[in-house]
Amino acid sequence: MNFRIVLYIFCVFLISCADDKSIRSATDTPEKGTIYISVDESFKPVMEQQIKMYEASFPESHIIATYKSEAACFRDLFSDTTNRLVVVGRGLNKKEERYLTDSLKYNPGCNAVASDAIAIVVNKNSTDTLFTPTSLKTALQGKNANNKTYVFDGLNATSTVRYIKDSILKGEAYDTAVVKAVKNSQDVLNYVSTHENAVGFLGISWIGNPEDSAQIKLLQTLKIAFVQCEVCNDKPYVKPMQESMITRRYPLVRSMFYINKENYKGLGTGFVAFLKSERGQLIFRRAYLGPIMDFEVRKININEKLLEK
Repeated sequence: MNFRIVLYIFCVFLISCADDKSIRSATDTPEKGTIYISVDESFKPVMEQQIKMYEASFPESHIIATYKSEAACFRDLFSDTTNRLVVVGRGLNKKEERYLTDSLKYNPGCNAVASDAIAIVVNKNSTDTLFTPTSLKTALQGKNANNKTYVFDGLNATSTVRYIKDSILKGEAYDTAVVKAVKNSQDVLNYVSTHENAVGFLGISWIGNPEDSAQIKLLQTLKIAFVQCEVCNDKPYVKPMQESMITRRYPLVRSMFYINKENYKGLGTGFVAFLKSERGQLIFRRAYLGPIMDFEVRKININEKLLEK
């Protein structure tokens, strides 16, 4: 090959590498740039607060979040090259971690940033507000449904469905005759508020913040149910409140995980650091989720009788 041609190709390569490096450093740092992330839809209310605060703190940062099912988030993680970060209800298993490390050459960061819970909501006129893990299992299998419709934010791809299958059904199948799928968590709330015999399952951040005016208004049309504590000596029925989530007295508790596939200090890395920092953890605390930092837990009682007036 002609020496001039070789030299030209080499110079182009060096320039392109330099350009790529300058673009990355100019547009993608922990404090500025634009990234696309995928977030489990059941975490939408609290993650919207996190992103809003981060962008307010760093005005040159733009975190474009798409809220979708857990399975769709993992598809983005493995196949979408523009996606840099996902926030989901479980961490990576060994096979997934090995695939990211060996095939895609990523050394993924993955850890929990908060505790979340699956809330059970019923219509305001319902008198069935007490559940046990066993009664939930038999009802979802159609053995003792009591003419109830059990409503999920999807049937096969959401973290809520996966959690109930793993933790309540223990891998067994539910009865599709008594289970109904709607599009998302908001649709779960809408359906339960208009159907007296409906029982809905969704992430607690959609309904568990007693300082959120929109969520307080929702409690005029539905109620948060109690689930029996199986690790307590007196077996009380408890609600998914912050204290019962942190102490695991409420049975349906899960963790919120980030999975970051940046191998350098970019905007995704900066946002993860914010979620784990005191400011990010205070946002989880104020949303009445369980932060991983050791804060004092506030005890809140919701007087539903007052809300109904």
